[in-house]
Amino acid sequence: MSEQEYKHIVRLAGHDIDGQINLLQGITNVRGVGLRMSKALIRKLNLDPSMRLGFLDDDSIAEIENILKNPLESGIPEWYVNRPRDRMTGKMVHLIGADLEFAHRSDIDRLKRIRSWRGVRHALGLKVRGQHTRTTGRGGVAVGVSRKKLAKRSE
Repeated sequence: MSEQEYKHIVRLAGHDIDGQINLLQGITNVRGVGLRMSKALIRKLNLDPSMRLGFLDDDSIAEIENILKNPLESGIPEWYVNRPRDRMTGKMVHLIGADLEFAHRSDIDRLKRIRSWRGVRHALGLKVRGQHTRTTGRGGVAVGVSRKKLAKRSE
């Protein structure tokens, strides 16, 4: 392929990705897209997973973004989505990028607001999923052992 067709940086779903990365790993750089979704996308578009991301043309990038916006309409199974039965819409939704971060933050804020156990743990900065806290997960500055000062000898 000619040098003009190669892009060193590819803009995909609002994220700049290095063109040297292969297609399978490059798509996973978008937040909210894992390896499984990346494989399904590549299979759906009949692309080579070992191809470099910089060799994609604008039409392929647009198709990838379109499938990422609404994967269920593109024929990807509904158990691939990262937000099944969304609380606001009640639909199966796949969120990517800043939308995913906003939804995650709003979920935690809702838990804090209704004062659920998980919300209280989040608010206090403690472990949320039942982990032990006696020895691990300690925050703050490490404190060393203080030693007694030696008395000066007078000769």
